[in-house]
Amino acid sequence: MIGLCLGLAGAVWAELPTPSFTLAWTHTIEKVRWEEDYRVTAEGLVLGEARVKGSGAGMEIPDGAELRNGSWHYQRQLPPLQPLRVGRTPEAGDYQLCFNQRCRPMSDWLGPPQASQPTLELWSCELSSPAADAG
Repeated sequence: MIGLCLGLAGAVWAELPTPSFTLAWTHTIEKVRWEEDYRVTAEGLVLGEARVKGSGAGMEIPDGAELRNGSWHYQRQLPPLQPLRVGRTPEAGDYQLCFNQRCRPMSDWLGPPQASQPTLELWSCELSSPAADAG
């Protein structure tokens, strides 16, 4: 079964058996929530729709975005990401992973963000066990 792996440089720190997820975070300066929806495929993580609640420092709203229910909705055409690299530091706060109709901080699987490990990678992978903990 294919799922989502979290780790760095190919070292798996956590496996999540989910076919799709939302990566969410709060912008460190503007304090505005961002969300990106991904599908997990054999080729990598495919970005679907993204949403942001406002604009500001480094947060330009892309051309073609639509304002719906207080958020700008948009799509970007990107090739599958394998891996998706994100910065994760104590100063910036934590990301949330949302799937199965529930959002949880990444620290639930990885522990709190650490200055000594400021980068995280997400990628599609063959799960080592069908019972990997997604709960």
